[in-house]
Parts: sequence; structure tokens; C-alpha cells
Amino acid sequence: MLAERVAADDELLGLPRAGNLVNVCRRKNSSRTLDALSGTGGLLVGCTIQEISELVDGEVVGDGSQLINAARPLIEARAGDITFVEDERYLPRFDACGATAAIVSMTMPANGKPMIRVREPRAAFTAVYLRLHGRPNVAFSGIHPTAWVDPTATVAPDAAIGPHASIGAGCIVGARSRLHAGASLGDGCTLGEDVVLFAHVSVYEGCVIRNRVVIHANSVIGADGFGYRQQQGRHVKVPQIGIVEIEDDVEIGACTTIDRATFGTTRIGQGSKIDNLVQIGHNCQIGKHNILCSQVGIAGSVSTGDYVIMAGQVGVADHVEIGTRAQVGPQSGVPKDIPADERFWGTPARPGREQMRMLTAFMKLPELQTELRKIKRHLHLNEVDE
Repeated sequence: MLAERVAADDELLGLPRAGNLVNVCRRKNSSRTLDALSGTGGLLVGCTIQEISELVDGEVVGDGSQLINAARPLIEARAGDITFVEDERYLPRFDACGATAAIVSMTMPANGKPMIRVREPRAAFTAVYLRLHGRPNVAFSGIHPTAWVDPTATVAPDAAIGPHASIGAGCIVGARSRLHAGASLGDGCTLGEDVVLFAHVSVYEGCVIRNRVVIHANSVIGADGFGYRQQQGRHVKVPQIGIVEIEDDVEIGACTTIDRATFGTTRIGQGSKIDNLVQIGHNCQIGKHNILCSQVGIAGSVSTGDYVIMAGQVGVADHVEIGTRAQVGPQSGVPKDIPADERFWGTPARPGREQMRMLTAFMKLPELQTELRKIKRHLHLNEVDE
């Protein structure tokens, strides 16, 4: 079981399967027990730098026999710790801190302290951290006595339903999926395999969540879209009778809301990552592997291509199309379509180069105003009211 989880972690992080600390300890006949690697919070005491390098398929620079007791970021690292340095700009911090060693990029120059050079320092450090410190113990199994599961629902035997969770009529919950405390599924929802719904996530009726989706606390999937029409001076609600479908490997942050379609489907594409406090309106079609940062607000019927990035607090008007690999800068307002492979920012959003020229001109306005006054005085012209 442990070896399977370690292998899965290595695959997720892009690390070689053969290079995990479990195998390292076995090969070296180490006295350290596998319990220290079990992910229950135990610490692998006295692991050497060389052993860590074998975990991450790295290259040791310096003394690989020194012992490492913990993994900590630069700001917290002290003697006996291993840290990581992604960029040469932070190398002086490594020099100054008490860390014994660091995981660094392949091009990082030596500084006298032991290093492990790898292709992806952050991913490698994450793997080391998980092995040394384990992870929070959130394991639970079965159906909690306080949970409510409708008799017509189908729940996989190895799924886990936490306290006060609720599963409506006709729902399907796939293998190894977990609903934490207070999570709820409306009637007719489908959850694939390895889905995690954290505390108080609400999934409205009929919505579909595919495999390996993670949704963090207090998010709402499938609430009614914001659709009204005026009738005799009143705002009359347009029925919202579609669904939301979230494809494989999507992660959704806390307190995010995704509205159900008026008709048809609001869709979140495979592999997309959505931050906390994001609003996605009805009938939106979000492409694959999008990144939507915190406080992005997307109005109804917006479509995005694949690999789109929206920085924090971007607002997108309804019925806008954003092309594949487009990037939108922070606090931008997007009133119209953005072509593929373009970088837009500002309000209203414009191509990056155009926006930069405008900003440069704007910053020169005080200087231009002073020059204009000089010219008018030289020409004996009356100054206009400012």
C-alpha cells in the first residue's frame, strides 16, 4: 500500500518511480522503519543528502553524507534542514540561513553548502517534504452514522462519506471518492472516481463531476444562473434547468461558485485549476487546462480555449470568446473577444504592447503639461482653465 502511494506521488510530481526513499532505505538496509514514511506525520530521522538525491534523481554537490532531519522553506530553515532555491536571486538567502542543504536548479552555482541539483526544484522539494513530514491525516472510511444517503443512491464500497454529509436520490458516488463533513449532493448527481469534496461543498441536482476532481470548502456547484427578464416592470426569473459538468483532474478553490446552465451544460474543461472566490456564470464553456486566479468573475455564455490564464480580479463580460493560450493581466476588464496567443490587460483590456504605450504616455502627462505652459508663455497665449 505504501509503495503504491509513493509511486503515485512520484508520477504526479514527474519524478522517477525507482527513486523513492522506501527503495533507498531497503537497498541500504537502513534501520529506519517504513512507518516513518507512511504519511502519518512521522519524521524520517537522519536521512542523508545522498539518499534524498536518489529520491528526486538529483546530482549532489558537496558532502552527501550529512544528515537531514526536516524540510523547510528558506524563511524557516535551520541547521539539519533541507530547503529549496528556484532562482539565483535567492541564493544569498540560502547563504545566510542556517539550512544544511538545498534543492536547486541544474544551473545554480555552488556556494560551499551541499546542494542537490534537479530539473524542477519546487516539485522535488514537495516530494521530499511529503516523505520527511508525511501529510495531514485526513483518512476516514465508510459512511459516518450522521450522514444521510438516500436509499436509491449508489455509493462505491470504498468511498467515504463524512459526518452530516448528504447524498440525494439517484446519486452515483464512484470508487475512492470522499465527501467531507457537511458536503451535499442534490438528487441525480454523479461523482466519478477519486473525487474529493471538502467541508460544506454543495453540488446541486443533476450535476456531473468526473474523475480526480478536488473541490475545496464552501464552494457551490450548480446554483441557478443569474437570468431575469423584464415583464410589466418586474424582473421575472428565467428558469435555470441545465447542469454543470466538471471534467477530469479539475481543482476548484474554496468559496468558488459555478452556475448551472439555463439550458444544456456549463462545462469546466479537463485539468483546469480554479482559485478561491471565483464566479463562473451560466452556460460558460471553460477549456482544458485553464488557470483562473482568485476573484475572477466571468459572466454568462463566455467560452475559453485551452491553456487560458486569467490573473486575479479579471472581469469578463457575457458572450465573450477568449482564444487558446490567451493571457489576461490582473484587474483587467474584458468587454470583447480576445484572439488566441495574445496577452491583454487593462480596463478595457487591450493588447499588452498597446496598453504599455498608453501607460507610458499617461505617465508623461505632467511633463507635457509643463512644456505646454512654457510654450504658451513664450507665444504670449492666454492659458486655458485647467
